[in-house]
Amino acid sequence: MAEELSAKMRAYLAEIYQLADHTLAHDEDYINTSAVAERLNVSAPAVNRMINRLKDLGMLHHEPYQGVKLTEEGERVALMQVRGQRIAETFLVKVMGLNWEDIHEDAQFISSAIGETILNRMDEMAGHPSESPHGEPIPSADGTLPLADDIPLSTAEMGTFVTVTRLRTRESDRLNYIAALGLTPGATVEVLHIAPFDGPMQLKLNDEYRIIGHNLAEIIYVRPG
Repeated sequence: MAEELSAKMRAYLAEIYQLADHTLAHDEDYINTSAVAERLNVSAPAVNRMINRLKDLGMLHHEPYQGVKLTEEGERVALMQVRGQRIAETFLVKVMGLNWEDIHEDAQFISSAIGETILNRMDEMAGHPSESPHGEPIPSADGTLPLADDIPLSTAEMGTFVTVTRLRTRESDRLNYIAALGLTPGATVEVLHIAPFDGPMQLKLNDEYRIIGHNLAEIIYVRPG
């Protein structure tokens, strides 16, 4: 069935997969179609038309007033699309020398336009990366992804040391701000204080202090130590 899918269809599946992943949706959870429309910057009617086509192709389930979730085949296709996007992102940064904050749209276009042979060559030239420049894991060639064991910085305990693993946003202004703070993948920080009621967090990084809001801490993922 995958051979009948257009590049736009594959892009929809990849975005639905990443929306579910970023919102920590469980297998039984549905993704709201309005979130899909916002993510892709398209109208609700356009999303509904595409969702109906993908449903007919067996790529997703759609329940009125609940939303959509991928079928097993839909997730397989989505993971391969995500693999291509993240390899392209890494290639643009490591090989082409572009800034990591503004590469998502170009990587999405490239990965939709090339075949497996060129993608494999890009993967080789980039050093067979296991993660994107933002720290997101890259699915393997067979479409599998290791189970993540990191957590949002917003859930870290006060008084602990954590290492940044990945940044779960594509917004260039947020990525620029996070980079300016030094909270990029690989950085180790100490959680000094967490204000109550989803208040700001005080962090220590290389003997310097940082204060970030709860919303920003939610998209910075970390691992203890």
